[in-house]
Amino acid sequence: MNIQLNKNEDTNKQLVYKLNERLKKVKLGGGEKKITSHHKKGKLTARERIDYLIDDPNDFLEIGAFAADGMYLDVGGCPSAGVVTGIGKIADRQCVIVANDATVKAGAWFPMTAKKNLRAQEISLENKLPIVYLVDSAGVFLPMQDEIFPDKEHFGRQFRNNAVMSSKGIVQIAAIMGSCVAGGAYLPIMADEALIVEGTGSVFLAGSYLVKSAIGENIDNETLGGASTHCEISGVTDNKFDNDEAALDAIKKIFDKMGNPENAGFNRSKSKLPQKELESIYREFPADRGIQYDMVEVIQCLVDNSGFEQYKESYGKSLICGYGRIDGWSVGIVANQRKVVKSKKGEMQMGGVIYSDSADKAARFIMNCNQRKIPLVFLHDVNGFMVGSRAEHGGIIKDGAKMVNAVSNSVVPKFSIILGSSYGAGNYAMCGKAYDPRLIFAWPTAEIAVMSGGSAAKTLLQIEIASAKARGRELTEEEQQAQFKKIEDAYNEKLSPYYAASRLWIDGIIDPIETRKVISKGIEMANHAPIEERMNVGVIQT
Repeated sequence: MNIQLNKNEDTNKQLVYKLNERLKKVKLGGGEKKITSHHKKGKLTARERIDYLIDDPNDFLEIGAFAADGMYLDVGGCPSAGVVTGIGKIADRQCVIVANDATVKAGAWFPMTAKKNLRAQEISLENKLPIVYLVDSAGVFLPMQDEIFPDKEHFGRQFRNNAVMSSKGIVQIAAIMGSCVAGGAYLPIMADEALIVEGTGSVFLAGSYLVKSAIGENIDNETLGGASTHCEISGVTDNKFDNDEAALDAIKKIFDKMGNPENAGFNRSKSKLPQKELESIYREFPADRGIQYDMVEVIQCLVDNSGFEQYKESYGKSLICGYGRIDGWSVGIVANQRKVVKSKKGEMQMGGVIYSDSADKAARFIMNCNQRKIPLVFLHDVNGFMVGSRAEHGGIIKDGAKMVNAVSNSVVPKFSIILGSSYGAGNYAMCGKAYDPRLIFAWPTAEIAVMSGGSAAKTLLQIEIASAKARGRELTEEEQQAQFKKIEDAYNEKLSPYYAASRLWIDGIIDPIETRKVISKGIEMANHAPIEERMNVGVIQT
């Protein structure tokens, strides 16, 4: 057993090393040359601006670092979708920060840039957090305008969100630190306060070249829409500053004078570390999805003092439900058990599969957490719901629907961490992205898809064999093996957490020992938004 634990630790640490190496590359944005060019203009980079602005750069929780990773390669790529977003503290006040990265295509907006900006606004809206926009963008990436401009969740949605957020009393502060053109000009001006940096900041609906072609007027960009123009003539911006640092200092002063936020009243006591060393989580969790393990051991690496009180411990054993604390915060945990367990009827149940009794138990537990105002944490390592005649006759669809109903209508904040598998309807029942988790992160070991690569390859191969047979041809054994490998390899590439992160199906990939920090920050931000309604599950069969 110790050999397996050591193997788990080695594999997980290797995966974390690869994660950190990929993050280093992503954080270079457009690359060293672009950063140097940026500095020569007297400007800080997006990440440098954030580090200067927030109280503690090490306390910043980045959202979407891998957005657009591996995408748009035909035009040179778009690291982090050309914008840095996340949650940090300014003057001890938690907020969302959005900073255009002008080292990446001059901060132009790609389709994933829009999706990432909207995700940041969604976090601000859900949690009633102030939001800061550090604007430095050339506007829409014109070759892809049809994929970013006209639809509901495209570029224009952010301005609609500006207006909605303002109506809800959510503070929005913008600093124009570079280009701000065309439709993008509305974002900072719809904020509560718009600052601008002299010499580098500019804002206008049309730049000097377009003005010349449209109406024949000769004018330079600074006169058209620079800091002096907008602070002294148009009144579009509120105050101008000599450099990036001065503008960021002004934002700090704004935050320093804000009134205290409301809070939801989630229970928190003094934080305690788990009794187990944090790094023991690498040993307890196997990277190989075929190896059984006890999820309770993993939970004890995450909760304060390793204290975990199970709900209905002897019933519905393929799902673990229970209460604990993470960094002092009271939480309800729903997690998939990955070892074979014995059911109440003495039957053996496979690990990672949700059975009828487990789904029923989880639904009731979720309702209890809502009744007691306890945030929910979902730990995914799920293959899906049980299939077969016995499960169908036992009403697995009805019980699964009951759990999905409870997850859907839960009003306490939900947080999802994908440790291993997150397949099929199991992803839905465990509060996947479609079910509005306040945050959803994955470990490097995560896999997200309808089913595993092997299962998908077997299913698709059977279709290929049947199709060939219908054409009067039998596939040889060699052809079947080659086709199976081709399908499995293609499918496995899309199982990767990096594939999910690049498309913002998840908010990011984290080192497992960062899990406590992520959940704690999530509950802290959720605590800014009082719960204004009670859970109502609607029509649900008992």
